Amino acid sequence: MPIKRLPAALAALATALALASSHAEEGMWTLDNLPLAHLKEAYGFAPDPAWIAKVMHASVRTEGGCSGSFISPDGLVMTNHHCVEDCVGQLSTSTRDLMRDGFLARTRTEERRCPDFSLDRLDRITDVTARVSKAAKGRSGAEYSDAKRAEIAHVEAECEKGGPAGVHCEVVDLYHGAVQHLYRYHRFDDVRLVFAPEYDIAQFGGDPDNFNFPRYDLDMGLVRAYENGSPVHPADFLRFDPAGAKAGEMTITSGNPGTTRRQFTVAQLERVRDVDGPWKLTRLAEQRGLMTRFMQESPENARIAKEELDTIENSYKAWYGQLLALRDPEVFALKRREEAALRDLAAQRPELKDDVGAWDEIARAQAAWRGIAMRHRFTEDAQGAWSEFFDIARHLVRAADERAKPDGDRLPAYKASRLAATEQEVMSSAPIYPAFERLKLTWSLTKLREWLGVDDPLVKRVLGRESPEVLAARWIGETHLADLAVRERLWRGGRAAIDASDDPFIRLARVLDPESRALRKRAEAEVEAVEHKNAERIAQVRFAQTGTSAYPDATFTLRLSFGKVEGWNADGKPVAPFTTVSGLYERATDFAPFRLPPTWTGAKGGLDPKQPMNFVTTNDIIGGNSGSPVIDRAGDIVGLAFDGNIESLGGAYFWDESSNRCVVVHSGFILQALEKVYHADALVAEIARKAR
Repeated sequence: MPIKRLPAALAALATALALASSHAEEGMWTLDNLPLAHLKEAYGFAPDPAWIAKVMHASVRTEGGCSGSFISPDGLVMTNHHCVEDCVGQLSTSTRDLMRDGFLARTRTEERRCPDFSLDRLDRITDVTARVSKAAKGRSGAEYSDAKRAEIAHVEAECEKGGPAGVHCEVVDLYHGAVQHLYRYHRFDDVRLVFAPEYDIAQFGGDPDNFNFPRYDLDMGLVRAYENGSPVHPADFLRFDPAGAKAGEMTITSGNPGTTRRQFTVAQLERVRDVDGPWKLTRLAEQRGLMTRFMQESPENARIAKEELDTIENSYKAWYGQLLALRDPEVFALKRREEAALRDLAAQRPELKDDVGAWDEIARAQAAWRGIAMRHRFTEDAQGAWSEFFDIARHLVRAADERAKPDGDRLPAYKASRLAATEQEVMSSAPIYPAFERLKLTWSLTKLREWLGVDDPLVKRVLGRESPEVLAARWIGETHLADLAVRERLWRGGRAAIDASDDPFIRLARVLDPESRALRKRAEAEVEAVEHKNAERIAQVRFAQTGTSAYPDATFTLRLSFGKVEGWNADGKPVAPFTTVSGLYERATDFAPFRLPPTWTGAKGGLDPKQPMNFVTTNDIIGGNSGSPVIDRAGDIVGLAFDGNIESLGGAYFWDESSNRCVVVHSGFILQALEKVYHADALVAEIARKAR
């Protein structure tokens, strides 16, 4: 289905943009600042501290950017199939394609450890705003960034020091830096694949159905958290309700929305619309063509590149939808009115007059970004060296430098609180395919030359007098970074080992790193520090306007959103909130992406055709919420969030409850699929015995 134009924002949204709590369903709320009065008034729902604590401790996030939840006392975790796709692909081989055929561990001994997968469970939230603000007070530019980063590192290190095994701490900027909260997590690094359905049913409809509804997907996966070789036994987990949600019923998502920009200034939104967004679409469109051509060359190439193509297509569609929203004149008109109202408020109050210039400072920072954006992309963002080998090499080179510094001076990936995760990434046993790496590297080196220019000094240092094709082939052929023992030696050996290495990707990382670091420093001092410091000033104005009734932009931290099961009108036609199993078979064809796996064609007669399959709710979600449990007021699972509709993509910038929808897998359908299609009796017993 082609992407339809996002509906124009309604004038009634103006008040909502000024007062974030005015829409009944809007909000990604931190668990320590839930809209309790509104929930009681709108839903008759009053969650007590025990309810909130249980949901918090039963929820998890993945290192790969998704959400999930414990669903049994034996450490079983439910998330989306597309959230375990990395693991499934890494465990696949040319003779056993788990993406195509699916995976089911019928016993604990058959569960397979994911090479590069971890889970974080949030255990505690502490306000450290005063401490962080004091460290950065009176500073600006690089001094501001450095002081704030150093103090945050101290806070995180103190949190982890002397703590139990697995403790992981992060200071989170909320309200764009006006508030800092310390989030203490328990990290599970031993995560094992338990169940993943076949790709053709997990992502039925593929890209044509993505961000659309009706949907017919079993986009779910099950993993299990282990510690010391045994399954963990969480004190809190969520029970399954086989009946699922009904039309009009209140629903709650508990997940980790990644990034929203609802509190961005107009100048920042213009940068996204005019600079960052168009570049991303251009790059993704070319990468999509590159992947498609590679996959057409052989079945093995198709298996290798499938997950990469899925990621690219999803990102392209998401960015396209977001840019449609930003190009809607009414959306920008509303944002300008919101900003004008805040500026007027600041000008009228003596205690806020010093903050009037904050918007202009942020606008100047956007101009600074435009001057360095392209070089930053190809160096610090590594878009000129698209390869797993380069990613490993840069971590090795930078880790050797950063670990020699005080913790507060290190780059984020190498701070004590994150070093173990970085090491796990470097030492991942996931397979690397040379032909695929050569394709990506050739393309990215070609783009480096194209966008920076043949005569650019950096391009000359990288390419010399050779072509991207020749260099990529030689470097891929000469590198030894596929060998875990080599990576281990370079990681442990530090600077001496790095200096002695003649690996081509280590050399490339050393060539790019000086300019990359310089551009990173400029971006931090001239753009990010200015944005953060002045966003704090704007937040104080916003607090004066709304008090604590406003929720912060998403930060990939745990949030609750509240809504109900409800369809919407698209182009004047009603969209029903549910799909059923019968609709799946009516939609199916003999061709991808609407082809069903043999297990599903064979099981048709045993399934209830009226069983709800997917449904939509008014819950406010965004990327990162994938895998969020959808629960009822009792805290029982009624579904699994896996997508939004096309209208929801504008939710990165504004909320329209008339059309923004969360797309969910029905809990009853999950159980029926496990029982009737996969005959996963042990899993059904583990999950369903907890159902009421």
